[in-house]
Amino acid sequence: MAYLRIFPIACTVILQLRQISAFSSLISSHTHLERATRSRLMSTSYGMPTELPDSLDDSAVLAAQGCADFFQDAGSMARCRVDFDTSVGDETYTTLKSSTQFMQKFVTALCYEIIPGVKEMREKEMFALANAKIELKQLMEKEGMSSLENQEEEMSVGDDDEGAEKKATSNPRFNELKLIIQNGGREPNDSSTPLWTGPKARVYFPDEGSAALARRDWNPSAANPEDALVPPCVEFSSCGGVQLQDISNDELIFFFCPRASEAEFVEEVLSRSEDMLGDQLKLTVFVNPLLVDMGVTGFGMAGRMLRERLIDRLVQTYYLRTLPWGALTRLYPRQFTVWQEDENAQDGYRMIKSMDRLPSNPEVEDIYDIENGIANDPEKAKGFGFLDALGDFVNGMTKL
Repeated sequence: MAYLRIFPIACTVILQLRQISAFSSLISSHTHLERATRSRLMSTSYGMPTELPDSLDDSAVLAAQGCADFFQDAGSMARCRVDFDTSVGDETYTTLKSSTQFMQKFVTALCYEIIPGVKEMREKEMFALANAKIELKQLMEKEGMSSLENQEEEMSVGDDDEGAEKKATSNPRFNELKLIIQNGGREPNDSSTPLWTGPKARVYFPDEGSAALARRDWNPSAANPEDALVPPCVEFSSCGGVQLQDISNDELIFFFCPRASEAEFVEEVLSRSEDMLGDQLKLTVFVNPLLVDMGVTGFGMAGRMLRERLIDRLVQTYYLRTLPWGALTRLYPRQFTVWQEDENAQDGYRMIKSMDRLPSNPEVEDIYDIENGIANDPEKAKGFGFLDALGDFVNGMTKL
């Protein structure tokens, strides 16, 4: 009946594997068959409205899918942008701070999409961890450590089982399994040996302080992958200062919240990377860029030239901005859609407009006003001439 005692932990492990499998199913593999299937799905997505995400995690995975689909269409050295803003105008936190959690999950998901071998490495670790837990449980049961039956997966040993523990630990395999579990399925690694030697993803932060904090908190080189917020292929740099990093293996570049004061540096780094790496550089993603500012670049000739050289070339692969009354979103290659809160709708929101371009802030408010009868639809009012235009002007003036 020993298999009955293994059943609870086996169920837990199976659930964990199903979770990683579900996440991986959202992330494309690199087989020709799945690429062809994905290409067919993309061809039916053009011109379709974009649905709202279910959660922050869902947003990150969708953003990664949009970027990967764009890369598949555009090829190497593609440039795109992702905008994620759920602050609803609250300026308590900076854009960098408020979007950090999204960025962590987005970087992870896109590395699984773009960097070969990263997703396979994580899946291998998950299976190694699951197998080690099952084998260790079996070994403990065999050695008579029955009091561990209902304990947590950490396999901590009770005071009454010292004899059984000594007997079990005399088996070299026991310690090997404990080490595998302690390392989250990752093979023990000498600190002098890099954990990852394959293609790299590089994240440029606005300053060295932000990059240093990410290097510490995101911890891609953690001994246990459960302690890492991003894969081991991720490296960090800053916009400015002396650049001493080796970028020869970079295949994916992120500029996270670049500001107008870093615009010149961003252009120089991007140009140098594309010249040096060529087709090896698959994709450059700007996340929440603010490269045009009245106080730095202005909105005159300098700002216009920057837009022409850099900003206007960026394809909007993902967009999500929450509004006081709804949200605006877009997932490449679908359309931009405006959603309004509606307690009678199935998911609490209903789509009120779908467009093939990003609407301006005044246009978004006009869409809401027209939908709710606060303003007239100019498309329907065409042809009524000067008197209607004069009436709208007078009505506007009376509201001031």
